[in-house]
Amino acid sequence: MDFGHQQAMAKDDPWADFSINELMTESVRRHRYSAIRKKWTTDEVQVKVEAVAFDRGAMRECFRLKKLSNFRRNENWQRAHNYVAKAYITPVERDVYFEDVKLQNDAKLWGEEYNRHNPPKKVDIMQMCVVEFVHREGSPLFHLEHYIEGEYIKYNSNSGFVSEAVRCTPQAFSHFTFERSSHHLIVVDIQGVGDLWTDPQIHSCEGTDYGDGNLCTKGMALFFHSHACNHICDRLGLTPFDLAGSELRQQAKRIAMQKCSETKIRGSLEICVSPSASEASDLHRFLRQRTYSGSSLGGCVPASPSATSAFSPPGDALGSPVSQDSDFGSSGRLRFMSGDSAEFSSSRQRVLSGDSDCYSLPSSRARTISGDSDTDSNSGTWSREEERIQYLTAMMKSRPAGVAQEIDLRELRDSETKTGGSTLGQIHLDLAKYHEMGRFSDGAESERDMGAAMFHLQQAAKCGVLEAILTLARLYLSLPTDMLCDVTIENVLDNVDRGIDYMLQAADAGDRSAMIYMAKAFVCGNPLGKSRSKDWKEAAYWYDVAINTEDPDENGEFNATMDDPVYQLQASQAEIWHKGGFGLEKDPSYAGELYTAAAEAAMTAMKGRLANKYYALAEEAWADVEE
Repeated sequence: MDFGHQQAMAKDDPWADFSINELMTESVRRHRYSAIRKKWTTDEVQVKVEAVAFDRGAMRECFRLKKLSNFRRNENWQRAHNYVAKAYITPVERDVYFEDVKLQNDAKLWGEEYNRHNPPKKVDIMQMCVVEFVHREGSPLFHLEHYIEGEYIKYNSNSGFVSEAVRCTPQAFSHFTFERSSHHLIVVDIQGVGDLWTDPQIHSCEGTDYGDGNLCTKGMALFFHSHACNHICDRLGLTPFDLAGSELRQQAKRIAMQKCSETKIRGSLEICVSPSASEASDLHRFLRQRTYSGSSLGGCVPASPSATSAFSPPGDALGSPVSQDSDFGSSGRLRFMSGDSAEFSSSRQRVLSGDSDCYSLPSSRARTISGDSDTDSNSGTWSREEERIQYLTAMMKSRPAGVAQEIDLRELRDSETKTGGSTLGQIHLDLAKYHEMGRFSDGAESERDMGAAMFHLQQAAKCGVLEAILTLARLYLSLPTDMLCDVTIENVLDNVDRGIDYMLQAADAGDRSAMIYMAKAFVCGNPLGKSRSKDWKEAAYWYDVAINTEDPDENGEFNATMDDPVYQLQASQAEIWHKGGFGLEKDPSYAGELYTAAAEAAMTAMKGRLANKYYALAEEAWADVEE
């Protein structure tokens, strides 16, 4: 029985005066979804529902409904449970109702995973199903969930809104889901009564599921722009998201208010460590394997017995606030097996850097990593070097929300050493675009925070986002850009060096325009800054790579009218091989072959006059070949 059901049962009937019992009984088809099994089940239930909505929101209207239990014989309507039936005001596709239920039940799994880490207040997300009125015309659908009496509050939204009713738990929960899912998703739009929530939204990195409210990384960016980490984030070991100085100053007021609303901790929290790559490939299976009695988390965890067991606060089913006592003490530190001097943040840093000779693990994780299923429950201490390395490898699969940790992880993963694959980087890129368009200003163009936009663009580049790398290269080299067009960077040699560094990074990542730019720059020597000079050997290399990099048109075919078509690149490469110099040994024979290939490509592109020119240059090159 979920928390919503428990709370509904504990209350006197608040709808006694509405005479719902006198309404007509209808038999409806109920569709329920199991997020763990990923399956739907259908049954028939008896309901009575009002014809007129008693409340409405921006998208749906609400109807009072009573339902008889299928498991209690001879139950009368006086004892029937209260529910709310919700229907979209504007008609939508029928699949939308079912997708909403899947979303809410998936979010409920993340609520259970959050509770497993022993937060100060447990949370729950309402069970929801679809009911189909099969005996009405058109078989209309409704969402159905328990009615909970109390003050309904929206704590955050799917577009960055944060409620003035300061709560730490909802914001920490959203942050937790982002890191715990290895940046695959984030649960937002937290709203409900106390810590019983309903109608959440999930932003996923793919953006292809969870309905139209899934804003992908753009929604994640809006959350982190408004999110100020609180004491729960800190003690779960969550990493603060990197923000510009101006953004941090804007959050100062919210941070001060959060300190006044802290809930003291009873017991100990477990550090949040993200699932491994294999676990993250199927997050539903990963969550299904979690248990409340054990832990498979890596990293240092509290040594107290409560560290790996469920936190069970006294009071009602939703958990009651704790006002004074705390195992953290005034310093906010946890007692680790390695001593009282380690804080959550420093413990994570030691693990990433390998500065410790001993690490403490829950026994289940130790057995998993070591492969010893018979290991004693107290053998979670690593002493041998090979075990320490194996443990560090497992830890490196975590995905904190900080750029510094993201860089460390990418350096350890060969598949991510260049570009791509970073959801965190894409979030920073989206924030840069939001700042450029004035999303966080009051509307005046002069109030756009271009400094913050530049900051997030740089963070995105550090995470390997090619668009950010190329934009920074063009900004530092004073070239036209599609982003941050109003940003001007002083054209000095140091900035030129930075621009060339970014351009080379983009070229290494496979950007054809960057390859061609570097080839031309190494040929003419300008601009290369103060640390590089003409290098025709490098130029020949980049020409060759660009020639062999496909750049088709929209139809997947070669476009002869594009900038720098292949025949022009082949001719330019042939020229430097014919002349030689600047580190490139002259080779007229190879130059002749390149000119011939350029002529044939030009002929294919219907450039006959240019093809004749290249044939003539090929003859000149072959004439220079020494017998």
